[in-house]
Amino acid sequence: MSLMPHRFFRLLTVVWVGSLLTIGYAVAPVLFTTLDRMTAGAVAAQLFRIQGVIGVVCGILLLGLANLLVRRGSGAYRRLRWLLAGMLVCVLVGYFALQPFMNAMRVAALEAGSDIGHSVYATRFGILHGVSSLFYLIESLLGVALVWLLPAPVGAAAEEEGARGVTGKVAG
Repeated sequence: MSLMPHRFFRLLTVVWVGSLLTIGYAVAPVLFTTLDRMTAGAVAAQLFRIQGVIGVVCGILLLGLANLLVRRGSGAYRRLRWLLAGMLVCVLVGYFALQPFMNAMRVAALEAGSDIGHSVYATRFGILHGVSSLFYLIESLLGVALVWLLPAPVGAAAEEEGARGVTGKVAG
């Protein structure tokens, strides 16, 4: 069997989980420590919107690819589909169910002449933000589990890849 579908699966996984961890646990905290809260919140909202799109695209492609690989006899991808489905649910709830409400509250607060933290929406926004953060954390943990459980190349494909690695070391 060709290694290409396995490699594409790994690539999509790394793009999704890598961007998820980078934006959520490196970029967003830096934004809030270096910028004022209103600006940091606006930039973070844009980044999380992009992350949501990346999550949906990668999630759908990975589920389709996992199903294809299972049909071709790669049973190791069978259990990964559950992790992918869980991650996709987290993306859909977090970004496409909760975020629109949070953005609407942010806009309403701005129209009233206040930032969200000092508006009448502050409590509701805080609750939604907490729920959204929980879904993000769950998605992140499922993503780490997905990377951890990625199947290693098996059979002739693994031998072929190993032979190429040895040839490269001898020639280099």
